[in-house]
Amino acid sequence: MSAVTTLTEDQLALAEVTLDFAQEQLAPHAVAWDQDKHFPADVLRRAAALGLGGVYVREEHGGSGLTRADGVLVFETLATGCPSIAGYLSIHNMVAWMIDRYGDPAQRARWLPGLCSAEALGSYCLTEPGAGSDAAALRTRAERDGEHYALTGVKQFISGAGSSGIYIVLARTGGDGPRGISAFVVERDDPGLSFGADERKMGWNAQPTRQVVLDGVRIPADRRLGAEGDGFRIAMHALNGGRLGIAACSLGGAQSALDRSLTHLADREAFGARLLDAQALQFRLADMATELTAARALVRQAADALDRGDPGAAQLCAMAKRFATDIGFSVADRALQLHGGYGYLSEYGIEKIVRDLRVHRILEGTNEIMNVIVARGLTESLR
Repeated sequence: MSAVTTLTEDQLALAEVTLDFAQEQLAPHAVAWDQDKHFPADVLRRAAALGLGGVYVREEHGGSGLTRADGVLVFETLATGCPSIAGYLSIHNMVAWMIDRYGDPAQRARWLPGLCSAEALGSYCLTEPGAGSDAAALRTRAERDGEHYALTGVKQFISGAGSSGIYIVLARTGGDGPRGISAFVVERDDPGLSFGADERKMGWNAQPTRQVVLDGVRIPADRRLGAEGDGFRIAMHALNGGRLGIAACSLGGAQSALDRSLTHLADREAFGARLLDAQALQFRLADMATELTAARALVRQAADALDRGDPGAAQLCAMAKRFATDIGFSVADRALQLHGGYGYLSEYGIEKIVRDLRVHRILEGTNEIMNVIVARGLTESLR
């Protein structure tokens, strides 16, 4: 990150504090958490004590009141310690932001203190078994019954499910299409809410991923977030920021892999010379560093656009997510190759980074969907 010179003094201080936390609280345990499939909720609460539980939540509501430009710095730095935990914190913060941005005063007072302190963790429930990329085709229903709604359906691939206390659920209150969708806040103890088995995954093992099953979950009407029919718009606005968070996590994980490669090549010798002195390997490192710097610049440009309310922000966020997650995975994979056989051993932590970063090209909208968004923006005026 030293190659980027546009950070303010406050951002440099934020990066320093976050990096200290990542290296002291995350990095030493990342491999063990991955192997044991351990979700360190206590460490998340320590992160929240630094203000990382409500990064974008306004200060009057208990948050840190930071910008998206600050946020991508936070999540990139956290991911140098563990991309899985940083990725979950990005999702948790997306949930907190949705309640702060679209909730009424009573909803903010009820849920934001717990989210900002991470005493209550948050999960985002949009994807379903039959509605992944085509999110507007979701089938979970919320039937109005007087002053209550009854929610029925299944959500798939939900990070934090079972451990989280607060779930933002997108459900259909009207007809087909995006305008028939509304957003609701469901609590873990609500009758009728249950969870599937913890999924066995390639990566992101330090956080649980489960189905969220809603079997007639009856909640008061004041649990609706925003107006009826506004849910899809709310969900898409949230994903703009969520995509930047995941893009930043890819940068951090890949940067860690690159840094480890430099150290490894400096320590290893072959044919009487350090591997780091081989020009062919230096050129590989140069490519990796150049691509990461370019991806970082795009992520920060998109974050700035989102902060400014730029009309093209959604398109830039899609570009940044697609480019940074592709580059991040590619850099991590090349770092494994530079480690030779050691890269394939779990104790070195490189293969874990590769596995963790692979899913970033799928979640928060697949990279194919990111291309759809970008292409739509390019061609919209010609329709």
